[in-house]
Amino acid sequence: MRRTPPGHRFREPYEGAGRTPPGVPHKHPPARTGRCQEQPPAALLEAIEEFNRGEFFEQHETLEAIWIAEADPVRYLYQGILQVGVGFYHWRRGNWKGAVAKLGQGLEKLDPYRPDCQTVDVERLFRETRVLWNELRLRDASDLPPFPPAGLPRIHRVSG
Repeated sequence: MRRTPPGHRFREPYEGAGRTPPGVPHKHPPARTGRCQEQPPAALLEAIEEFNRGEFFEQHETLEAIWIAEADPVRYLYQGILQVGVGFYHWRRGNWKGAVAKLGQGLEKLDPYRPDCQTVDVERLFRETRVLWNELRLRDASDLPPFPPAGLPRIHRVSG
Protein backbone atom coordinates (compact mmCIF):
# COMPACT_ATOMS: atom_id res chain seq x y z
CA MET A 1 0.00 0.00 0.00
CA ARG A 2 1.34 3.39 -0.96
CA ARG A 3 1.45 5.97 1.84
CA THR A 4 1.38 9.71 1.33
CA PRO A 5 2.45 12.39 3.77
CA PRO A 6 -0.30 14.30 5.62
CA GLY A 7 -1.87 16.98 3.47
CA HIS A 8 -0.54 15.45 0.24
CA ARG A 9 -3.03 14.15 -2.28
CA PHE A 10 -1.91 11.12 -4.23
CA ARG A 11 -3.16 11.24 -7.80
CA GLU A 12 -3.82 8.11 -9.75
CA PRO A 13 -3.42 8.14 -13.52
CA TYR A 14 -6.58 9.15 -15.37
CA GLU A 15 -9.28 6.54 -14.99
CA GLY A 16 -12.30 8.75 -15.51
CA ALA A 17 -13.23 9.61 -11.94
CA GLY A 18 -12.65 13.24 -11.04
CA ARG A 19 -9.92 13.83 -13.61
CA THR A 20 -9.83 15.77 -16.83
CA PRO A 21 -9.91 13.33 -19.75
CA PRO A 22 -7.01 13.42 -22.21
CA GLY A 23 -7.54 16.04 -24.92
CA VAL A 24 -9.95 18.17 -22.85
CA PRO A 25 -8.55 21.56 -21.83
CA HIS A 26 -7.90 22.02 -18.11
CA LYS A 27 -10.19 24.45 -16.36
CA HIS A 28 -8.77 27.76 -15.20
CA PRO A 29 -9.58 29.63 -12.00
CA PRO A 30 -11.95 32.61 -12.28
CA ALA A 31 -10.01 35.38 -14.00
CA ARG A 32 -10.75 38.29 -16.29
CA THR A 33 -10.36 37.26 -19.91
CA GLY A 34 -10.32 38.86 -23.33
CA ARG A 35 -13.67 37.17 -23.89
CA CYS A 36 -15.19 39.83 -21.60
CA GLN A 37 -15.01 42.25 -24.55
CA GLU A 38 -17.22 40.00 -26.67
CA GLN A 39 -20.95 40.24 -27.02
CA PRO A 40 -22.83 37.80 -24.76
CA PRO A 41 -23.93 34.48 -26.20
CA ALA A 42 -27.67 34.08 -26.81
CA ALA A 43 -27.99 31.62 -23.93
CA LEU A 44 -26.55 34.19 -21.50
CA LEU A 45 -29.12 36.74 -22.66
CA GLU A 46 -31.87 34.15 -22.17
CA ALA A 47 -30.58 33.36 -18.67
CA ILE A 48 -30.49 37.07 -17.79
CA GLU A 49 -34.15 37.38 -18.75
CA GLU A 50 -35.01 34.30 -16.68
CA PHE A 51 -33.06 35.63 -13.69
CA ASN A 52 -34.79 39.01 -13.94
CA ARG A 53 -38.21 37.30 -14.01
CA GLY A 54 -37.29 35.38 -10.84
CA GLU A 55 -37.08 32.09 -12.75
CA PHE A 56 -34.02 30.97 -10.86
CA PHE A 57 -34.35 27.25 -11.55
CA GLU A 58 -34.71 27.92 -15.26
CA GLN A 59 -31.73 30.30 -15.36
CA HIS A 60 -29.71 27.57 -13.67
CA GLU A 61 -30.56 25.11 -16.42
CA THR A 62 -29.79 27.64 -19.17
CA LEU A 63 -26.45 28.73 -17.69
CA GLU A 64 -25.35 25.25 -16.77
CA ALA A 65 -25.39 24.24 -20.42
CA ILE A 66 -23.03 27.06 -21.48
CA TRP A 67 -20.90 26.97 -18.32
CA ILE A 68 -20.05 23.29 -18.71
CA ALA A 69 -19.26 23.59 -22.44
CA GLU A 70 -17.03 26.68 -22.07
CA ALA A 71 -13.25 26.15 -21.73
CA ASP A 72 -12.31 29.84 -21.34
CA PRO A 73 -12.28 31.32 -17.81
CA VAL A 74 -15.33 33.39 -18.81
CA ARG A 75 -17.16 30.21 -17.82
CA TYR A 76 -16.93 31.39 -14.22
CA LEU A 77 -18.93 34.52 -15.06
CA TYR A 78 -21.72 32.18 -16.15
CA GLN A 79 -21.27 29.97 -13.10
CA GLY A 80 -21.23 32.99 -10.77
CA ILE A 81 -24.53 34.28 -12.13
CA LEU A 82 -25.92 30.75 -11.92
CA GLN A 83 -24.89 30.41 -8.26
CA VAL A 84 -26.36 33.79 -7.29
CA GLY A 85 -29.65 32.71 -8.86
CA VAL A 86 -29.52 29.37 -7.04
CA GLY A 87 -28.89 31.27 -3.80
CA PHE A 88 -32.09 33.24 -4.35
CA TYR A 89 -33.91 30.01 -5.24
CA HIS A 90 -32.83 28.53 -1.89
CA TRP A 91 -33.90 31.68 -0.07
CA ARG A 92 -37.33 31.51 -1.70
CA ARG A 93 -37.66 27.90 -0.52
CA GLY A 94 -36.66 28.81 3.06
CA ASN A 95 -33.20 27.24 2.95
CA TRP A 96 -30.99 29.74 4.81
CA LYS A 97 -27.86 27.58 4.68
CA GLY A 98 -28.17 26.96 0.93
CA ALA A 99 -28.87 30.65 0.27
CA VAL A 100 -25.83 31.83 2.22
CA ALA A 101 -23.56 29.22 0.64
CA LYS A 102 -24.61 29.76 -2.98
CA LEU A 103 -24.70 33.56 -2.79
CA GLY A 104 -21.19 33.51 -1.32
CA GLN A 105 -19.90 31.13 -3.99
CA GLY A 106 -21.49 33.25 -6.70
CA LEU A 107 -19.88 36.43 -5.36
CA GLU A 108 -16.49 34.72 -5.30
CA LYS A 109 -16.87 33.71 -8.95
CA LEU A 110 -18.16 37.11 -10.07
CA ASP A 111 -15.47 39.20 -8.38
CA PRO A 112 -12.78 38.95 -11.12
CA TYR A 113 -15.27 40.04 -13.81
CA ARG A 114 -16.03 43.42 -12.25
CA PRO A 115 -16.89 46.02 -13.40
CA ASP A 116 -18.41 44.39 -16.49
CA CYS A 117 -18.01 41.42 -18.78
CA GLN A 118 -19.88 40.50 -21.96
CA THR A 119 -22.05 43.61 -21.41
CA VAL A 120 -23.18 42.38 -17.97
CA ASP A 121 -22.96 45.03 -15.25
CA VAL A 122 -21.14 42.66 -12.90
CA GLU A 123 -20.26 45.43 -10.45
CA ARG A 124 -23.91 46.24 -9.79
CA LEU A 125 -24.96 42.59 -9.50
CA PHE A 126 -22.01 41.94 -7.16
CA ARG A 127 -22.70 44.99 -4.97
CA GLU A 128 -26.46 44.40 -4.66
CA THR A 129 -26.03 40.67 -4.00
CA ARG A 130 -23.32 41.27 -1.40
CA VAL A 131 -25.64 43.55 0.61
CA LEU A 132 -28.25 40.78 0.85
CA TRP A 133 -25.65 38.06 1.48
CA ASN A 134 -24.19 40.07 4.37
CA GLU A 135 -27.67 40.53 5.81
CA LEU A 136 -28.34 36.78 5.64
CA ARG A 137 -24.99 35.92 7.23
CA LEU A 138 -25.93 38.00 10.30
CA ARG A 139 -29.04 35.85 10.77
CA ASP A 140 -29.73 32.16 11.05
CA ALA A 141 -32.21 29.64 9.68
CA SER A 142 -34.87 30.63 12.23
CA ASP A 143 -34.61 34.30 11.23
CA LEU A 144 -34.75 34.13 7.43
CA PRO A 145 -36.35 37.29 5.99
CA PRO A 146 -39.27 36.78 3.60
CA PHE A 147 -38.59 36.44 -0.08
CA PRO A 148 -38.35 38.50 -2.22
CA PRO A 149 -36.31 40.93 -0.19
CA ALA A 150 -36.24 44.65 -0.81
CA GLY A 151 -33.37 45.29 -3.21
CA LEU A 152 -33.52 41.90 -4.94
CA PRO A 153 -30.93 42.32 -7.72
CA ARG A 154 -31.72 42.28 -11.38
CA ILE A 155 -29.02 41.77 -13.97
CA HIS A 156 -28.35 44.97 -15.90
CA ARG A 157 -26.33 45.42 -19.06
CA VAL A 158 -23.88 48.09 -20.04
CA SER A 159 -23.21 49.37 -23.55
CA GLY A 160 -20.84 47.10 -25.33
